[in-house]
Amino acid sequence: MLSIRLVVDPTGSDTLVLPVRPDREQPAEEPDGGPAGGPAAPGRGGARLLDPTLRAEWAAEATGLLPHLAHPGTAGTTHRSIRPQGGPTLLLLVGVGDGDEAGWRAAGAALARAAADETSITIAMPVDAAPEAVRGLAEGLWLASYRFRIPAASTERDDRPALAEVLLAIADPEPHAAALESARVTAEATRFARDLTMTPSALKTPAWFAGQVAAAAQGRPGLTVDIREPDRLAAEGFGGLLAVGGGSAQGPRLVELSWRPAEARRHVVLVGKGITFDTGGLSIKPREGMKLMRKDMAGAAAVIAATLGAAALNLPVRLTALAPLAENMPSGSAFRPGDVVRHYGGLTSETTNSDAEGRLVLADALAYAVRRLAPDLLVDLATLTGANAVALGKRTAALYSENDELATELIEAAGAAGERAWRMPLPADYVEYLGSDLADLYSAPAQGAGSVVAALYLREFTGELRDRWVHVDMSAPSWSDNHDGELVRGATGWGVRTLLRWLAARAG
Repeated sequence: MLSIRLVVDPTGSDTLVLPVRPDREQPAEEPDGGPAGGPAAPGRGGARLLDPTLRAEWAAEATGLLPHLAHPGTAGTTHRSIRPQGGPTLLLLVGVGDGDEAGWRAAGAALARAAADETSITIAMPVDAAPEAVRGLAEGLWLASYRFRIPAASTERDDRPALAEVLLAIADPEPHAAALESARVTAEATRFARDLTMTPSALKTPAWFAGQVAAAAQGRPGLTVDIREPDRLAAEGFGGLLAVGGGSAQGPRLVELSWRPAEARRHVVLVGKGITFDTGGLSIKPREGMKLMRKDMAGAAAVIAATLGAAALNLPVRLTALAPLAENMPSGSAFRPGDVVRHYGGLTSETTNSDAEGRLVLADALAYAVRRLAPDLLVDLATLTGANAVALGKRTAALYSENDELATELIEAAGAAGERAWRMPLPADYVEYLGSDLADLYSAPAQGAGSVVAALYLREFTGELRDRWVHVDMSAPSWSDNHDGELVRGATGWGVRTLLRWLAARAG
């Protein structure tokens, strides 16, 4: 990952970056004033470097390059005096919007792209910068500079950006060190989730995914991994997972990653849908619907990565991440529409659509969590339905819960982290859609409200944790079609940042 360091007196950078807030009051006269016609010194007058006609449009993601016309002086109270040895050759201005964490995150993302051809840059942080500014800026830089490389691929051709080092120049680095570390861990965890999601499914079998989790947790105090293979899944009654994985030559797995800190105030179970490739099974998808189905395990990637991140931050919350992993393929051994599946714990489902497979594997994992793990709180993340995007668009997840406090906490954590979620209803009169003549439940009713009905179905497996459960349908925001702020084209790692914010707040 890109190196980001807090420093007091940087030297040697050819590029100096001045963060700019367009709404800052401009002094009538530059106290130290640069040479006539040159750019203003860093400080409250920094916005004078902008063409006045552009100042109103200079928002969080705006960037601009200017040749270095005058050595930065010492004027103003917002920025410290920065005098790199020999002086920078380029001056880069970046807008920080309102100056909140979101504005700084967007600025970091813009810098990651605007300075991609530079080797090293120095950012002159305002003397009144809060730790949240450092965290937002660093997360934006790290997340927007992400590039995926296929594991074990040749490294002879490497077109990654040249930017290797960012120095954050600030008068007193100490108060900001914890914020920078939180940003680093969060970015690393998010990038790990992106890597898992981006990996082509020819490589990313359930066994491969399980192996990646085991390798990531190996040797880390407080982390343990338990991997259930097909024989054990059958012996313990994970019928939903076995049904979905039954059509593939690659057998299913259930990964259980546990974080047990020395002092844990509560136990949270995180469940993530892990379909490593989804053809739709016998209810096969059209080509357009299938080509990105390597991302159908993004929920599993998010809960695993968030648990690894919580361990790296040493959060005092006991966590168990469950990743039910299967490849949904059509074959002579695939489950059929109309089959009845018996889940862990005994409930049965009539499965009329093999392309509604995610809820079947989640049902097993939720029932197992309730019966065997006795958590205080239960949260699941899943790329579950296309209806999520129809209702809320590409950047917002659908959140379901009967618990107002939990729903509010997670929505606020998502907003603070730069992700978005919107609470959706669980209407009592829709429950009748789940009725089946053959089984306890009908897994995929055709009455519409697909995301809502899927949530109601999952709720049936939460038992006594029904009022302490949250379901997040994050199919739409798990993937970005374009470079967008801190997101790059491809997997977003959605949910990792939200979960880590939420868990840190809960631990506080």
